[in-house]
Amino acid sequence: MNHSVLRKVLRLMLLVILAGAFSSCVSTKKYNALTAKCTEESSRLNSKVDELGTQVNELSSENQRNKKDLTQLKADTARLGSMMRVLTADYNELDRSHELLKSQFSANFEDSEKVMAELKASQDNLLVREDRLKAMQAELDVKGKNLAELLSALHKKDSITSALRKAVADALMGFEGKGLTVHMKDGKVYVSLEEKLLFASGKWDVSNEGVTALKDLAKVLENNPDINVLIEGHTDNVPLTGQNQVKDNWDLSTMRATSIVKILLVNGKINPTRLVASGRGEYLPVEPNTTPANKAKNRRTEIILSPKLDELMQLIGSK
Repeated sequence: MNHSVLRKVLRLMLLVILAGAFSSCVSTKKYNALTAKCTEESSRLNSKVDELGTQVNELSSENQRNKKDLTQLKADTARLGSMMRVLTADYNELDRSHELLKSQFSANFEDSEKVMAELKASQDNLLVREDRLKAMQAELDVKGKNLAELLSALHKKDSITSALRKAVADALMGFEGKGLTVHMKDGKVYVSLEEKLLFASGKWDVSNEGVTALKDLAKVLENNPDINVLIEGHTDNVPLTGQNQVKDNWDLSTMRATSIVKILLVNGKINPTRLVASGRGEYLPVEPNTTPANKAKNRRTEIILSPKLDELMQLIGSK
């Protein structure tokens, strides 16, 4: 209630009292005393109204300052973006609590000290959230940089692998349709050679045509020193019999892989540490061993070429 309205109420009360006094035909002495008392009471109430009005103005000014501070805090927090949605939700919850506290402050200004303390705690909490948001943004920036470096290393690896596949395919083009295929899988280059191109049945001595193909491959490997080479020998599931140096398909597949390693080393300047010979026996077939055609596909040697991942591993290890 503002000053003018309150004063009007007081004047109305005074008129009612005076009207009552006249209606009762009181004496002049009583009337004068009653008038003085009303005037005194009116002055006291007007003074109280002025005092309360001053307090309301002061509290309203302080409330405006708090509101301005809160608006600034919201603007600062908004700059941190949608990346921190969870913390932003916390901020909005605090903001709603803040508005509720302001409403309580307006309705119950006699509790202003308690409300102001709660408002201060709310603002401090907002500042803590803002610091956390900034710290998380900094961490995201670092991780983004690390991710970019890893993607660059992976792209470099994929580029090397693609170039290697083309170089191998070009070098061995003359053997297409003769039991040799070149393809990429899982970031590696696979050179698959059927048994008919390399070995006689049950043997591990490489044929002349197979040696020619391996010489061409050795030159590619010599020109790509950052490539690791895994040679895998594979057989079908027919048991091996009648052999002296090898007892089973495990032995045969390992001997064939070793024979290829030796031919590569003789015909190219290749660091032996890059080469691995592995016998897989009959246990990784590409087709079920149910038909002669499928068994022929399973009797193969795979030369698996993969770029060295030293740079990529160093990047991962440093994160």
